[in-house]
Amino acid sequence: MRARNRWGWGFEDAAISTAEIRAAAPGIMQLFGFGATEPEEPAPFDPAALPAPRLAGPPHLNGVCTGDPAIRAAHARGQSYLDTVNGLRGRFEHAPDVVARPRDEREVEAVLEWAGAVNAAVVPYGGGTSVVGGVEPRVPDRFDGVVTLDLGALDAVRDIDAVSRAARIGAGASGPRLEEQLAPHGLTLRFFPQSFELSTLGGWIATRAGGHFATHLTHIDDLVESVRAIGPAGYWVSRRLPGSGAGPSPDRLLLGSEGILGVITEAWVRVRPRPAHRAGRAVRFDSFLGGAEAVRALAQSELEPANCRLIDALEAAQTGAGDGSHALLALGFESADHRVEPWLDRALQICREHGGAWDEDGGSGGALGSWREAFLRMPYVRDMLVRLGVLTDTIESAVTWERFPAFHAAVTGAVEEALGAPCRVTCRLTHVYPDGAAPYFTVLAPARRGDEAAQWHTMKQAAGRAILDAGGTITHHHGVGRDHRPWYDAQRPDAFAAALRAAKHALDPAGLLNPGVLIDP
Repeated sequence: MRARNRWGWGFEDAAISTAEIRAAAPGIMQLFGFGATEPEEPAPFDPAALPAPRLAGPPHLNGVCTGDPAIRAAHARGQSYLDTVNGLRGRFEHAPDVVARPRDEREVEAVLEWAGAVNAAVVPYGGGTSVVGGVEPRVPDRFDGVVTLDLGALDAVRDIDAVSRAARIGAGASGPRLEEQLAPHGLTLRFFPQSFELSTLGGWIATRAGGHFATHLTHIDDLVESVRAIGPAGYWVSRRLPGSGAGPSPDRLLLGSEGILGVITEAWVRVRPRPAHRAGRAVRFDSFLGGAEAVRALAQSELEPANCRLIDALEAAQTGAGDGSHALLALGFESADHRVEPWLDRALQICREHGGAWDEDGGSGGALGSWREAFLRMPYVRDMLVRLGVLTDTIESAVTWERFPAFHAAVTGAVEEALGAPCRVTCRLTHVYPDGAAPYFTVLAPARRGDEAAQWHTMKQAAGRAILDAGGTITHHHGVGRDHRPWYDAQRPDAFAAALRAAKHALDPAGLLNPGVLIDP
């Protein structure tokens, strides 16, 4: 098994080495105008840095529960910017007392029963990829301990319905693991978030995640047929159906629940044949907002491109996909059934009508290839930038088309004002709809080493206020967690908050499951 990076993203054997970082540092300083030439070295793991455990697993859960310091440390954080800074420096302000790794639903139930008996909070871990504090074991003082629940062993594709094109899959299956099991059947879930190599099916459902594809069935919501979960109040199993008008959907209450209503153990999801036909182009636009008008026309054309990501000129330059003089649209179509060139031809005609231009060989290599490679490596690059003293974070939202130009200016301006010069804010449209888009901002600035938390909070407060004031949502696909709570509270209707608290009380009367996320007990 590949070893996970103990302080940053991904796997140790894929991390960017110190020698590679030193070689890249001068170019980064030239590109950004800031950064260090010598990377900060990760602090060696010191078990003494962990808070002393308050609980130990019970004898009847031997083989399921562990208090091993290295395993506790590995489950003490997610993948936010502050998580990465703290991991780099070997700091563990919060850590689970026990990590439980059940092998079946019976053991999940046993862990929940024991946690309730000892007044321990339970934090479902998924793949540990939350960038919003969703898996951080930061819980109220009223609990006598924290148990992190890791469902990585529940990762099997348990059943496949080839007639209806659906599969029953364990919630602990990571993206590569579930695709590996679907591949012999010629099937795919077609769900590829940037966190694909680590994040899990259960985590996608719990956070209402968005996949890589820009239009049509891009949210995990669109792919779920039914969900099975376990909580303190018992099992939750929804009927497997293609659709239903029988009252509010049980699945939709669990989708986005972030572990507060139950522990998702498996789901039936819609799968499809693997695509055999692909076509794409990299389309250049003189301005980002001009490109956005073309994207709006594409989204409203009903062509439903698989990829329709608009990248501003600065991000295109940073990823090697452009020279910084044009915004770039990564446009692509795919199908398992038919050739897609006619759809691409019509899409390019729309782009031309909005001032777009492209090279005829731009589909398989060139700008698209450079951008794709940079996209897949971006989490590892983020770790490199943190080591070079760069504050790097992402902010995603969604907003309707008529508000987009003002929204883009407001969020960019708020972040730049909060961080001061020098600061770089790039934007891309990751997902598009007939009525709006998902702007995804990347923030880069010189980090105030030793004071990163205060610097980040200042930026985050400014961005959150600007997003809501300009009519957007605080999150499009990253979830709420603990970091987005203030703006989620402001965004949702009060009556809905009361209903959610009532559901929480009915399903988790003692408030054990992921306390502090979405609502207060």
